[in-house]
Amino acid sequence: MRYLHTMIRAANLDDTLDFFVEKLGLIEAYRYSNEAGRFTLVFLSAPDDLESAQSRQAPLVEITYNWDPDTYGGGRNFGHLAYQVDDIYVTCQQLLDKGVILNRPPRDGRMAFIRSPDGISVELLQSGNALPIQEPWESMENIGEW
Repeated sequence: MRYLHTMIRAANLDDTLDFFVEKLGLIEAYRYSNEAGRFTLVFLSAPDDLESAQSRQAPLVEITYNWDPDTYGGGRNFGHLAYQVDDIYVTCQQLLDKGVILNRPPRDGRMAFIRSPDGISVELLQSGNALPIQEPWESMENIGEW
């Protein structure tokens, strides 16, 4: 058995891709649109996995966009996506600079949570050992759900 992808639904494809591509830094590996089924699938890869993703060998995030409007609730009900990062503080600062809310800041130097425009919880984990605890992260409060 091999892990393939996690599928999440997007209420607004542009907003969702802005979050995952422009802000989080994922890369579109490939996309598929089906006029008869009235949907588009966009497969996203972490930058270090792109080559494997294009050959469909790496785990991917599948963004499913149904062309007919619908309301999707409870984005957290499946759990969360998780990505390992080289420097949790740098990553979180870059996200803050792009207007992303840190729902759970990296107070411990190891873990943070953000949410997509569709309410999908995304965990960011420090690669290797936790970084030394430092401000302003240590004093930041949680915002909303994560």
